[in-house]
Amino acid sequence: MKKSAALLGFLILAVVLSGVLVRVRAQTPAASDKADIEALITNYSDSFNSRSVDGIMSCYARGKGLFVFDAIPPREYPSWDAYKRDWEGLLSAFPGPAKTTVSDIDITVVGLVAYGHDIQSSTFTRKDGSALNAVVRVTDVFRKIKGKWLIVQEHVSFPVDLETGKADLLSTP
Repeated sequence: MKKSAALLGFLILAVVLSGVLVRVRAQTPAASDKADIEALITNYSDSFNSRSVDGIMSCYARGKGLFVFDAIPPREYPSWDAYKRDWEGLLSAFPGPAKTTVSDIDITVVGLVAYGHDIQSSTFTRKDGSALNAVVRVTDVFRKIKGKWLIVQEHVSFPVDLETGKADLLSTP
């Protein structure tokens, strides 16, 4: 009797622990999640460099599932459509070649949500052919939606010199 009670107790414990392990595994991000987000960032960079607004916007959640604080006015872009118009305006204001390099990427995945930050060094070409160089800090929140990682929140900023009120467009650490 004691052996069967001990065996039953052991079986119950094993079932409970296996359920806990399944839940822990379900919450642990797959190794591919971080790689998928890095591929999303590469797609963004490639699309920027080829001046493809559609390619850039494919990295973002559609509709009101997107909220962005960009470095340029207005203060906020509360939807995918609003942010797409921002990109269209930016690229028409700088009609020549555009180039960005994304560095210092740090991504943390927690289930179906991830967050990360990076530094983007960009060059835009004005209508007169002159270049505007800018380095921005970007913080993103990603969600896995229908099996695909997308940016759902973004904050783009420049450091500001508080004495002059001017943005430091070429910030360094």
